[in-house]
This record gives sequence, C-alpha cells and structure tokens, in this order.
Amino acid sequence: MMLGANRVQAVGLLKAGLMSVLLAATGYSAAAAGRDDGAYTIANFPVEARGKNAVAAKKTAISDGQSAALQSLLKRIVPVTAYARLRQMGEFDASQYVNGISVRGEQNSSTEYYAALDFTFSPEGVRGLLRNRGVPFIDEQAPSVLLVPVLIGGLGGPERSAGTWGEVWGGLDLKNSVTPLTIAPLRPNIHPDVFNGLAQRDDARGMRILAAEYGRQQVVVVQAEVDRSTNRLKVRLDGQDSVGPVNWSREYRIYDGDTAYAMELAAVVTLGVLEGRWKALRTRQSGGIGALTQPAAPVTIEVLFNSARDWYRLQRELADLSGVEAFRVGAVSARSATVSLSYPGGGSGLSNVLARQGLSLENAGDRWVLRQRF
Repeated sequence: MMLGANRVQAVGLLKAGLMSVLLAATGYSAAAAGRDDGAYTIANFPVEARGKNAVAAKKTAISDGQSAALQSLLKRIVPVTAYARLRQMGEFDASQYVNGISVRGEQNSSTEYYAALDFTFSPEGVRGLLRNRGVPFIDEQAPSVLLVPVLIGGLGGPERSAGTWGEVWGGLDLKNSVTPLTIAPLRPNIHPDVFNGLAQRDDARGMRILAAEYGRQQVVVVQAEVDRSTNRLKVRLDGQDSVGPVNWSREYRIYDGDTAYAMELAAVVTLGVLEGRWKALRTRQSGGIGALTQPAAPVTIEVLFNSARDWYRLQRELADLSGVEAFRVGAVSARSATVSLSYPGGGSGLSNVLARQGLSLENAGDRWVLRQRF
C-alpha cells in the first residue's frame, strides 16, 4: 500500500504525463511556436543590367537586385508611419543579409542580363539591422485572405471578367506578403448588386453572400474599371481581411494608353493598403511604435494555469505575440511552466501588452509571473 507522500507524488507525475500526452497530441511544441519567417523572401523579383560581358552584367544585376529586393522587404515589414526612419538608415551592404538566391527565369546576351529571381534574406540579420537603427517592424504574417479580382467591362473580353487584372495580381508576390493572399475566381452566383452593397458599406449582406459562396469569412473583392472617357483606371477594394471590414477606392491616370502599367501600379498600391492595415493593427497591439523600437531583453516567466487547455492557450499567446523571439519552454508541471523569451522592453514592455489581452504579468524579482485575470 502506498504511503500518503508517495501517492501525492504519483498523482503529480500522472498529471504531468497526461499533460505531455495532450500537448503531443495537439502537435504544438516550442519549435512549432517559432516565428514564421515567410515574409523574408522576395519572390519573382526582376533584375537587369549591362556590362562589358555576360558575366559582368549578371554580377551587376544580382548586386543591384539584392539591394533593391532588401529595400522592398524593409517596406513590407516596416509600418508606413516609420518609413521616414528607413530613409535615415544610411548605407549598408545588402549582401550580408542574403541567405539564398534562386532563378525563376533568365536571359542574356554578350553584354546584357535579364532574370526573375527569388531573394531569401536572413530574418535574424534583418531584424538586427532594424533594431540597431531604431526602426520598428512587423514581420508576423496575417492569416491568409481570399482575393477575388474583377475587371468591370473587360478589355475586349466578357463582362466582369478578371482578364488582365487577375493576371497582374497573379504576378505579385502574394504568398510572402505580411498579408498573404490566395486568388480565387469570381463565382457565377455573385451578382453586381453584391458589389454595390459592399461599396455602400452594406457589409452584413454582402459579406454573408461572399462567405457562403467561398466558405470562409475573410474574402476581399478588388474591382477594376477602365473609364475611357476620363482615361482613368478606377479601383475598389471591398470585403473583409484579417483586420476587419475594408472599403477603399482610388483612381489612376492611364498614360499613353498603357493600361497594363496602370493596373500593375494599382495592384501594388492595393496590396500595400492591405499590408498597411495589418501592420497598423499589430503595432497598436504591440504597444505602439515606441514599444517596437525598444531593445529586446531576455525574460524568464513562470506561467500559472488551471488545466492543460489553459497552458496550451497561454503558450500560443506568448509564442505568437509580435516581437517575441527565442521562445523556449522549460519545466512543466500540473499547474505551472517556466518559459524564456526575448521581447522589446523586456518584462515591463511585455506586461503592458499582455494587460490588454486580460493577462497579468508581475515582477517577482528573479522571474516574472503570468496568470489570467479573473
């Protein structure tokens, strides 16, 4: 027969074992909780250069291309309100931050080189570059959104055909954006009055129809219409993205009849609008620009919880919080766990952000203690 102390110890070990089984069954781990670095690839980036020979032209194209691609990456992850800080960063060698380059297609002559390249940059290197210069960034990717391109009237094609407009969107780097998009065709059951309702902010009815047709809530329709009388391209963006309902419109002048260029510009700007909305949301949730520019500091946290389900949820909330890095899980018992991480502003900065999520993070001297507020 077991003694009382041994029985308590056995029950504790049993609970810990059951918790480990539960966490293993969910497929969640410290490694899985690592930051998604998909935003650090700039895909299908065009490069070109001339030189005294083909080898020199290629070398110049890649050198110039990686610098331009890194600038595109920085604009992708830095909030629009901090773009001025990008211009103040000064000179730096882009090649130091390149992890890899792959070729999608290339052409060359004896003195020229043209290619479409994928540049993959070092997440830790780029984050360090921005932190050292006091530039805030949001590199967490939003949940993917369905994008439905619609070309009103077409260009010699059928009414409401995606046509060239859809092809333009298909050429953008949508997968690696901080707001990933998946292109979906226009469903035949969606009539123009749905778009009119969305444009008039009749979101409830229009979004119900889109959600029913596509089987998900996050769907945006991007319409383009060529107005030959004014020589302008009119663009509307309506629906719901990862931030919430979106209604936005803009017109672009078509110069010298080059509609394709106007569409390319419009698509790039519209993607930037979606990215800007997400970065603005995550900046607010992280405590503002000032919080994002503080130096990262290590934090050791004792997480208190009542059940394995609570621990799983708290673990996800901590690991997925924008700005958290080097997340590691230490000892886990039936009611508490020890985790370590790095966060801008250390424990104090993290405490302010978690308070907005209904969590209490208090300084206990040698560690911080996290618990739910009741």
